[in-house]
Amino acid sequence: MIFGWGAAVLAVALGVRYGLLESGFLPADCGGSLAEGVDGWCGVKWAVVQSFVHQRLGWASLAFGIAAFLLRRRELAWSGWLTGVAGLVLYSFDMSAVGALLSLLVLARAAEERRARQDEAGEQPGDGLGVGRLA
Repeated sequence: MIFGWGAAVLAVALGVRYGLLESGFLPADCGGSLAEGVDGWCGVKWAVVQSFVHQRLGWASLAFGIAAFLLRRRELAWSGWLTGVAGLVLYSFDMSAVGALLSLLVLARAAEERRARQDEAGEQPGDGLGVGRLA
C-alpha cells in the first residue's frame, strides 16, 4: 500500500513536470504578478511553480518526516512520504529525500509492529486446523 500511493503521487508529479512545465503546455511569458492578478493558465503555472520555489515541497517533507519520526505518527509519516515523492520529481530533492526516508522508516516500523501484535494475539499455529478436538 505504501508503494501504491507513492507510485500514484509519482505519476502525478511526473505528469506535472513533463506534461505541463517542461513541455511548453503552460504559457512561457505570463507577465504580471500576483498583486496584479494571475488568471487562466498563468494562474495554474504560478501555483505549480510556487509549490517548489525555495524548495517548499522539500521543507514540508522534511518537517513531516522529522515530526513523524519523533512522534511516531503514521499520519505525519504518510504526509512526509507523499510530499517527499512529489518533491523528488519537482526540483526539491535535497530535503525531500531525507523527509521521505524518515517517513518510510516510521511507516515500515508501524507495519512491523502491527504484524508482531497479530503474532502475539495468543493463537497457536494449529488453532485453525481443529486438531484440538481430536484429542
